[in-house]
Amino acid sequence: MEVRQMATAFLCHGDKVLMMKKARSKIFDFEFWGGIGGHLECEELNFPMQASYREIEEETGFKQSEIENFKLKYILIENNSGEIRQQYVYFGETKHMNFISSDEGELFWIHKSELLDLHTSKLITFTIEQYLENPDHDDILVATVTANHEAEALVHWTTMKETMTF
Repeated sequence: MEVRQMATAFLCHGDKVLMMKKARSKIFDFEFWGGIGGHLECEELNFPMQASYREIEEETGFKQSEIENFKLKYILIENNSGEIRQQYVYFGETKHMNFISSDEGELFWIHKSELLDLHTSKLITFTIEQYLENPDHDDILVATVTANHEAEALVHWTTMKETMTF
């Protein structure tokens, strides 16, 4: 089984979040919305925040110095299409709303009240719901995705705490 590691960022400015609309991807063959991000390069496997900053600059033009309060909030884990997908999800605030377009998709500032109306993957929908309900939480939450008897996706959230080993 292969492992796919990704980093995704949601950049906020006031009550708006920068979202990317894509016509399709390697995974989906239809239009969908998501945050800013992509796959970790080999040299970034131990540094997902570095990968996230790289993806942000490539896809939006925002530099690290233009982003504040950038924090890892979620780690998402799922078994999908024969691979384990692990996604590091960051949230941060931008100092301005000016972005540079990229070939990855179309960027739009979306009001937080409209985020759940967008066509996103189930896991991103679960993550946005969690964020909107608890925007100020400081813990890192880990989500695993399972399915019920009807094959509907379910999410299980766990708070990641530091452990002491002896």
